[in-house]
Amino acid sequence: MTVSCSDISSAMRWRSSCGPPLLLLLSFLTLLVGRETVSGFRICSYNVEKLNIDKASNYRLVQTLSRVVYRCDICLLQDVVDPDGRVVKKLLSAINRESHRYGNYVYESVSSKGLGQSAGDKRKFVFLYRKETVTMMDQHQYETTPPTFARGPLAVQFKSRTTMMKDFILVPVHTDPLKAVQEIDNLYNVFQEVSEKWDNENVMFLGDFQAGCAYMTRPNKKKIRLFTNLNFTWLIGDKVDTTVSEETTCAYDRIVVHGKSFLKAIIPMSAMVYDFGKELKLSMSKVRDMSDHYPLEVELKSSALVKSSALLLKATPLLILLCASAFVHFFL
Repeated sequence: MTVSCSDISSAMRWRSSCGPPLLLLLSFLTLLVGRETVSGFRICSYNVEKLNIDKASNYRLVQTLSRVVYRCDICLLQDVVDPDGRVVKKLLSAINRESHRYGNYVYESVSSKGLGQSAGDKRKFVFLYRKETVTMMDQHQYETTPPTFARGPLAVQFKSRTTMMKDFILVPVHTDPLKAVQEIDNLYNVFQEVSEKWDNENVMFLGDFQAGCAYMTRPNKKKIRLFTNLNFTWLIGDKVDTTVSEETTCAYDRIVVHGKSFLKAIIPMSAMVYDFGKELKLSMSKVRDMSDHYPLEVELKSSALVKSSALLLKATPLLILLCASAFVHFFL
């Protein structure tokens, strides 16, 4: 095959006339969309297993926990033993003291009262959240007589500044293992109460459901409205292992959302276990010192990402036009 000088000249003219504008446009759009994709809004849940004043005074443990929390815009901590508020105060102080190392975010907290049917064994739900990206709007302690939960959920209404879906409700879960099926089913009653209270059906349940192995079997699902009602989506599947121990493979910890609007606001495949031991290069014994559970996380789509995606769609006809123009120019 013989290539003439005129062919080479034409190809060079095409590259010189088409190349820079196309590369410039593609580079701009890639940078724009890529930058927004990185800045997701992460919601986390972690059963910290008896986080008491002794644990909160352990510098190594607090440093590890701080690094877990700093990944999250909102982080739910369960099983916090804090009768006088010193544990949360100490933890917040440690997290915010080194905020410059992780992005200069300042965290605030909202806590339940001590929950539990035994006077000497009260545990709290604690939400830690970045005040730069989210606002705590209201809270509601779910209570019934007689009690239907070992630890009644503290529902919290949040408003995000950066996500596609601005208003949503988070409901923490930490069931009694021996009553897991009944308590998980009763979460439907919690949903009805809080969604009516705040006129908002964008509800997420998250925490230690004990929803695996012997505590919740496949036949049990027929008795649980969060399974039988198809408006609820379980983001963490039955085969996911949320435990630290190598001897167990159980999906105790879960994330469940209500409604299509909430589901559409979530980045697909972002709900997962966070193996901080692997990422931080910690030994299994150090991971186990924190808890016998791993944290869970899920990401919401940012409003900026939605806007940049729309911009990309609007720019696509321009890109096609430029290519067509260059194609015609090449042959002419």
